[in-house]
Amino acid sequence: MMSGRTGGGVTGKRDVRVRRVYEEAGPGDGARVLVDRLWPRGLAKEAAELDEWCKEAAPSSELRRWYGHDPERFEEFAERYRAELGGPEGREALDRLRGLARGDGGLTLLTATKDVERSAARVLERVLADGR
Repeated sequence: MMSGRTGGGVTGKRDVRVRRVYEEAGPGDGARVLVDRLWPRGLAKEAAELDEWCKEAAPSSELRRWYGHDPERFEEFAERYRAELGGPEGREALDRLRGLARGDGGLTLLTATKDVERSAARVLERVLADGR
């Protein structure tokens, strides 16, 4: 855990949202977790205001490079990423994130990706919402 910051919210509710790590932290963010494998360019660790950096929840470097943020590959990327999350490291990361989502203020998944809608963080948000 990096800063221990949490916001208000309903305990026990699975409240998960996705934001860019470069955006200013908000009072409703809850636990702020970076879910990228690589540290965001140009961002000082203190400025990120993270509670955790969960690299284990990120897609493999191989999958990330294959995807290359090509919108035409997003659906296949999402399928491959979900399969990776089914492995031991992925399941452990998902369990950790689910626990954080149940805490006060929920969970904000942070990514440096410009296209948040076609990002691993958005896929991860959906996996957590599905309870898988």
